[in-house]
Amino acid sequence: MAAWYSLADLFLSRLDAEAAHGLALRALKTGLLPSDRRPDSLSLAVKAWGRTLPNPVGLAAGFDKNAEVADAMLDLGFGLVEIGSVTPRPQEGNPRPRLFRLAEDRGVINRMGFPGQGLDAVRSRLATRPRRGFVGVNVGANKDSTDRAVDYVVGCKALAQYADYLVCNVSSPNTPGLRTLQGRAQLADLLKRVQDAIAAKPVPLLVKIAPDATDDDLDDIVAVCRDLRMDGIIVGNTTLSRPPTLRSTRREEAGGLSGPPLMALSTEVLRRTAQRTENQFLLVGCGGIGSGADAYAKIRAGATLVQLYSAMVYDGPPLIRRIKHELATLLARDGFATVADAVGADL
Repeated sequence: MAAWYSLADLFLSRLDAEAAHGLALRALKTGLLPSDRRPDSLSLAVKAWGRTLPNPVGLAAGFDKNAEVADAMLDLGFGLVEIGSVTPRPQEGNPRPRLFRLAEDRGVINRMGFPGQGLDAVRSRLATRPRRGFVGVNVGANKDSTDRAVDYVVGCKALAQYADYLVCNVSSPNTPGLRTLQGRAQLADLLKRVQDAIAAKPVPLLVKIAPDATDDDLDDIVAVCRDLRMDGIIVGNTTLSRPPTLRSTRREEAGGLSGPPLMALSTEVLRRTAQRTENQFLLVGCGGIGSGADAYAKIRAGATLVQLYSAMVYDGPPLIRRIKHELATLLARDGFATVADAVGADL
């Protein structure tokens, strides 16, 4: 860990987790964190939806819910940044405390419940930022919505012109009933309505699924995505399961678990998803990444792009450069000239 972040982490770790996150956002908005403009290894360049990204390492949704620091995160070295989840109307989310560090396990549990400033605030920020880098928008539904499919349609239609890709997040465990949208009929209806809504401004459309999906769930999800010719699946969100190896006293907190305790489960579900997709569309591996070896495991399991968030809680911005360096080293060790050469190597 870089020396400057060791000092910052010592301070941040003494704060409530959500307060620390808010302080990090303020620091990013004021430009206090140093950028990393060093070029990436050429082996890390990857093509996605007709675009070439400098590296496949992305920031997962959840960190920048309101599109406040997308450019600052790109400047830290991410190859792509995903904002959100964005709901049509502002909402407070679940009561605090709702974000917990599991320091002994380097994990995180959250039950945020899609807190955010809503569609209008996000659209205003995206409309005024210069288009650069690769920035996706993750869309969710309001907790009290009577027709959640409409929320996804409204959000995606309004933000499509500002996004390099869109994600329908139907897998958060912290909005009651949301995961039922992963059912075959519900998912097909929702995604078709969104596709129709953005037809005038088509951008890559993905769906983010739960790592708790069963084989039957995956059969349905992949079948829908193949039928609709979707552009990708993100595997996956946080998990409601609790591995028996967890040591933290916070392990029984309600909410979704992320970080290293999720790595094995999410990678296995990614592998099973990749087997079903048969290269029909791109997969994004998310959940548990804290090293270049973790990112490499996701890629070998079928992911073209990878995303992380929780590891940043413990290692901060220096982690991004380390993951990219380790990943490039592993590719070279195994004789892969590019990331694309390694995608699905373990299938």
